[in-house]
Formats: sequence, C-alpha cells, structure tokens
Amino acid sequence: MSTVNGRAKRSEKGLLTPDNCVFTIIDLQPQMLFGVANFDRQSIINNNVALSKAARVFDVPVVLSTVESKSFSGNVWPQIQAVFPGVEPIERSSMNAWDDENFVAAIQKSGRKKIVLAGLWTETCVALPTIQAIHDGYEVYVVEDCCGDVSQLAHDNAMKRVIQAGAKPVTSLSVMLELQRDWAQVDTYAAVMDIVKEHYGAYGVGVEYANTMVHGAPATRLPAYVVPVAEDARR
Repeated sequence: MSTVNGRAKRSEKGLLTPDNCVFTIIDLQPQMLFGVANFDRQSIINNNVALSKAARVFDVPVVLSTVESKSFSGNVWPQIQAVFPGVEPIERSSMNAWDDENFVAAIQKSGRKKIVLAGLWTETCVALPTIQAIHDGYEVYVVEDCCGDVSQLAHDNAMKRVIQAGAKPVTSLSVMLELQRDWAQVDTYAAVMDIVKEHYGAYGVGVEYANTMVHGAPATRLPAYVVPVAEDARR
C-alpha cells in the first residue's frame, strides 16, 4: 500500500481522504452562537471541537475565519483555539467568506478541491461561500451538526439551498470515519477512538465498555486539550 507523509494512502473514488480535502471553520464566535436557536449550543461546540481534533489527527489543512471579531462577534471560541493554537483566523468584514480574497487565497493555497465546511450561521456564513465555491469548481461538504441558525426554518432552508447547489451534507462523525475508513489503519486508530470516547456519547461509552469488559484493557485516560489560562487567573 502506498503512503503519503508516512501515512497509508486511502483510496478515493469520490470519497474524502486526508490527502484530498481542506477544512474551513467559519465564524465560531460568541456573538454568532448567541443567535443560534435551532440546535443545542453545547452540542454545536462539542461537534466542532471533535471535527477540529479530527483535522489534526489526519493532518488535514485548516482555514479558520472570523467576522468583525473586535467590533461585534468576539474571538474564536477558546475550545477551538486550544486545538489550533498556532492558526491565525482570517478576519473579514463580509458575511460571505468567498467575497474575501484572503480567505479564497488560503483555500487555493491548500491545492485541494474538496472543502469540508462548518460555521455559523447556516443561511449566510455557510450557505453563501458554499454556493460560490461550488460555482468556482469546488466540491463542498457541509458539516450540518457543526452549523446552526436563528431558527429551524432558516437552517432547513439553507441546507436545502446548498444541497440544490450541489453540496454534500455530512456530520462531524461521518467525516472522521470517512477519513479513517479502515480500522486496520493503526497510525490514526487510537487517536480516533479517543475523540469518539470524549465527544460521541453512547458510541464512545460502548467503545470503552468493549475495551474494559471484553478485551480487559485498563480504563482510558483521555489526552488533555487544555484551554490556555491567563496568567492572572493562575494566581
């Protein structure tokens, strides 16, 4: 089997692989989450953190972007900053990230034509760049459980619109499992199982049960993704 960067290369044939996609996470900021009314907000945080960790595990390039962070929306959630401490978000004034030349340039720089896209809100900051990216020849996978909107109607209409434009609806878990694809891929298996156990509820509990009760493994100690604490708060 061939390898890329020391990792076994997955077959493509229309599927996502760690080597053919770029992730972009748009406007995960406090003010944007305040307005979400169709999904549980904590679940959206959880799913975005899981998606972000999956990007790190599979070494997928990530483009973060924010809108009006100083004047309105606030900084990227600290949970996301903790996963990507060295990634500087692309700051915009536009609701549509595809109107921002720096954002588009970052996507182009990845050299990849499949975009895994998540963000807030679905009807604007997700739908608008999705539609225009598809128009420009990209294939877009909208991570629906990482998105949210001001109402269920707004979210549902946005998802219909992007699907009609050609986008593929996915979930954070489905993306990670598609990248893993084969449980014999031991280079990423343990890290994927850690994400499952920390973020995916009953699935994770079932994995831990099988490990301890069926295979006799010791209890899992999950890796820490520690949110940086200000120096003053440590005193």
